[in-house]
Amino acid sequence: QVQLVESGGGLVQAGGSLRLSCAASGTIFNINSMGWYRQAPGKQRELVAVITSGGSTNYADSVKDRFTISKDNTKNTVYLQMNSLKPKDTAVYYCNAELLPTGYHYWGQGTQVTVSS
Repeated sequence: QVQLVESGGGLVQAGGSLRLSCAASGTIFNINSMGWYRQAPGKQRELVAVITSGGSTNYADSVKDRFTISKDNTKNTVYLQMNSLKPKDTAVYYCNAELLPTGYHYWGQGTQVTVSS
């Protein structure tokens, strides 16, 4: 019922910036939160940032003060502005949406972010 389409990944140099976008489509009734996760080779998928329907945000300590999550409700789109990128940020980034009342999580296809030294 819900499809998440991501864009904005790519290759950047350390210190550079990228802006990821995730557009939600389909039957959307009540999204509790949307967020970004990432998974680097050999590592568990981890939460990067999340934003609730009310606008509250949470960030992983590793990206705090560098990344900013935001959303545009009119476009059903969530963004992740990534600044001061580091090679350790290299990962596949996944968009996520949690819908209520089921609590079901939808996932995007993932977009590769590569930060060169």
